[in-house]
Amino acid sequence: MPTHAPPSTPLSRIDLERLKLQRMRSLLATILPANTFYAAKLARVSHDRVAAGTGPIEALSSLKEIADWPFTYKDELVEAASTTGRPANLTWPPDRYVRFHQTSGTHGRPLAVFDTADDWAWWMECWQSIFNRAGVTVGDRVLVASSFGPYLGFWSAFEGAITAGAMAIPTGGMSSVARLELARSVGATVLVATPSYCLHLAEVAQEHTIDIASLPVRLVIVAGEPGGSIPSVRARIGVAWAAAVLDHAGASEVGPWGIGDVSGCGVDVIEPWFHPEFLSVETGQAAVAGELSELVLTTLGRCGAPVIRYRTGDLVRPRWPTDDAIAAGASPWVHLVGGIVGRNDEMLVVRGVNIFPGAIDDIMRSFPEVVEYRLTVSSCESLDTMSLEIEDHLAAPDRVACELQVRLGLRVAVASVPVGTLPRFEGKGKRIQDRRMRVLPRRLPPATPTKP
Repeated sequence: MPTHAPPSTPLSRIDLERLKLQRMRSLLATILPANTFYAAKLARVSHDRVAAGTGPIEALSSLKEIADWPFTYKDELVEAASTTGRPANLTWPPDRYVRFHQTSGTHGRPLAVFDTADDWAWWMECWQSIFNRAGVTVGDRVLVASSFGPYLGFWSAFEGAITAGAMAIPTGGMSSVARLELARSVGATVLVATPSYCLHLAEVAQEHTIDIASLPVRLVIVAGEPGGSIPSVRARIGVAWAAAVLDHAGASEVGPWGIGDVSGCGVDVIEPWFHPEFLSVETGQAAVAGELSELVLTTLGRCGAPVIRYRTGDLVRPRWPTDDAIAAGASPWVHLVGGIVGRNDEMLVVRGVNIFPGAIDDIMRSFPEVVEYRLTVSSCESLDTMSLEIEDHLAAPDRVACELQVRLGLRVAVASVPVGTLPRFEGKGKRIQDRRMRVLPRRLPPATPTKP
């Protein structure tokens, strides 16, 4: 089993790659051949290595070697779970697992996720990296605004706060007003929620004349949506709560893999525990710095239910720190400029223009008078059309339509609706409806991983 102790001092990129290689070897030695899913997936790779005289698969000399290994796709895991009732990528018998969760189902059927006690300890190590950067420690009071269903993300944040020595405050089953009152009465210093729900809480507070800016909340950690790295969304949350905003990214089947910074937009991959690769959206080959690419992740410490070369579907723009920047104190981890830009299954192509939901959100949140919105894309006589409903205190849709045309280059029909009529979201927001016939996105071809 790999150790769960994080490195005590910042690593250079060379040292970081050595650490990841060591953990990858340890992972393979632990899971093979017991993990029948990956034993079958990697059988050809293992056979070719032995035939070539390079030894068993655990004897990697470089992480570059995994470039020829097969990808793992979510639909593989979902399909197996739908027939057996358990994930396909389990290493141990089911009675070894102590935690059951499942994905949110936002992008298809929910996927069951099992974790062993050791895997959960690994989750807590990852969250310790997040809370360390956020400055969350003993004495903090972390209010987690979640219904605490089977969705894993907020459970891990809650228990991660306990591991960090902070007070963890659950709010499952509570109304928004009750959560605001609890935040006031217990003196919550940190709020954890989706960006959508942070803004909804601010709206509810205004309706009930609750001054949330006067609450002791000093930090808002957002996850579940890309809003924490969208400038206008981030600014709106920060102003409403009079607090710093920290973005976080993760996935139930992968782990809590990304952490932002209170000083700006973007997310770093927590590389000591996750090995990232980047596939160019244009070519399917290894992406260069700044290029729009799909994020591919390999877990390096989750032995009970690992994922190797997992196609996340998240679109990002990677940037690697220079040696000089690391020497000056910068993180050695790869930085994703702007966080998660979008998903390859969420990108809208409207009249030849590529549009991500995050771009719409950035525009809409730049209007402080717009409370909520809903965008509908449809077709009329083979022509794509977009219509937007907004809850606007100014009831002036023309200014929004003008901004959309300037920034998107497309005409959008905008109409005002009464405040309070559009849906609100505690979890991931669903503000865009595509009523056209959809063509499923193609899978990008295999590629060589990017060289840092």
